[in-house]
Amino acid sequence: MNEKKLGGLIGLALRARQAETGAEASRMLIKAGKCGVLLVDEQAATNTREKAETLCRQSGIGMILIPEGIISSYTGKSSMILAVKRGSFAGEIIRLSQEDSQTDSITS
Repeated sequence: MNEKKLGGLIGLALRARQAETGAEASRMLIKAGKCGVLLVDEQAATNTREKAETLCRQSGIGMILIPEGIISSYTGKSSMILAVKRGSFAGEIIRLSQEDSQTDSITS
């Protein structure tokens, strides 16, 4: 995944108030039906990842595991979870992750 581009999108989404950091804020966005995609740091605790996966599965929300430290680097917060609201930012992040997974499939 293009970490620099992903980080830039995360930063823009936060400044535009289209994203929330933290488990509780993310859970509230998902339950309200406003979350477009949930980003989880790959170094998040197993329990945290399992809870996020379950919540996303029940709500039909996409969850993307992202490389270690991207959320904290681009948000300035020590959070391991970031919920991006529905809209263009979420769509672009999903597109970026799918583009990357297709590239991985071709090169593997």
